[in-house]
Amino acid sequence: MAYRDTNGKQPYRKNRAEGDRPSRNYGADGTRSYRSADSEGSARGGRKPDGVRGGAKRVETRGERTENMDGTYRRGSEQQRKPYRKSFDERRTETAYQAPAVQQSEEDEQPYLLIGRNAVREAIKADRSIDRILVSNETDGSLREIVNLARDKKLVIREVDRKKLDELCMPFGHGGKTANHQGIVAYAAGVEYCTVADILAVARERNEAPFVIVLDGIEDPHNLGSIIRSADCAGAHGVVIGKRRSASVTAAAVKSSAGASEYVKIARVVNISGAIAELKKAGVWVAGADMHGQPMGKQNLSGALALVIGSEGDGLSKLVRESCDFLVSIPMQGHIDSLNAGVAAAILMFEKRRQDGK
Repeated sequence: MAYRDTNGKQPYRKNRAEGDRPSRNYGADGTRSYRSADSEGSARGGRKPDGVRGGAKRVETRGERTENMDGTYRRGSEQQRKPYRKSFDERRTETAYQAPAVQQSEEDEQPYLLIGRNAVREAIKADRSIDRILVSNETDGSLREIVNLARDKKLVIREVDRKKLDELCMPFGHGGKTANHQGIVAYAAGVEYCTVADILAVARERNEAPFVIVLDGIEDPHNLGSIIRSADCAGAHGVVIGKRRSASVTAAAVKSSAGASEYVKIARVVNISGAIAELKKAGVWVAGADMHGQPMGKQNLSGALALVIGSEGDGLSKLVRESCDFLVSIPMQGHIDSLNAGVAAAILMFEKRRQDGK
C-alpha cells in the first residue's frame, strides 16, 4: 500500500470511506511510516490484537481499564506498572458513612437519654444513676442552675456544640425535627420497672386507698409520658404497662413526662388481664375508659380504683374490657366523638380526685 511523498508535510490519510485508518510509527530518521491496522510487529505503538496492550503478557479488560492477571495494569511499556486503583464508585461505596451501631435491648430500641431541662433536673434531684451530662456551651440562667446542681452531686458534665445535641435527639423528635433538648441531655441508666405489688405497697405506706393507672396497648411514647405526668399530678400510686404492643419508658416518654417518671412507680407486666386480677384481689375496683360506658359524673370513682385506658386506635381489648368491673365515659358535645388517650386519661384522673374531695 503506497502513499505519496508530501515533502515534509502531513502525509496523506485515507478517510473512513476508503478503509481502515492505518496505525502510525516513527523511523530512526524521524520520518513517519505507516502500516495496515491488522499487521503485527514488535515496534512500539503498533496495534495489537484486541484485549492486549504492550504485547507482553495475557491481560483481561476490566471496565475501561486493562488489568493483568496478577491484579496490576499497564499503560504503554511493560516497565510502567502501577497497582490497580478502584473506581470512584467502588471507593465511595466502601467508604460510605455508616451510623455507629447502638447497643439495643429488648426493652428499648434507642439509647436511654434524659432530654430537656425538667427531665434532667428531676433526675438529679431524685439521685438517679447518671453516667454523664452533655450541656450546650451557650448557657443561660436556668441551664446554669441545673449545671451547678449536677456539680454539687459530683456528676460528669461536658460542654458540647448545640449541633451535637441535635444529632443525639433526632431519633426522638417528630416530623423530621429533632426533639427539643433545651440545651441539655443526660445519659442515664434504664428505668427501673417494679411490680404491681410494689405499687400497692406505696399506697399502704402513704395510708391511702390505692389509685392505679393501667394502660392497655398505649403505643405512642409521647402519650405514655403524658399519662405518667398526669398520674403524678393526680396523686396516682403507679402506672401499669404491658410488655407487648405497648410503648416502653424510652427517652421520648421521659421527655414527655417532664421528669415525672422519676417519681411514679411503673410496673411492666406480661399480661394486663392478670394484673387486673391481682388488683381485684387487693380490693381495688377496676374502671375501664370506654365511650359506651356510664358518664363519669354519674359513676362512683371514689376510693380504691384502677383506671384502665385503652390504645389510641382500638381502645380497650375485648378481654380487658370484660375484666373491668364497670365502664366509664367522658361526655362529648362537639363534632369529634373521641379524645387523645393522654387527654382522656387526665380528665378521668382528676374526676376521680374530685369525687375523692381532694
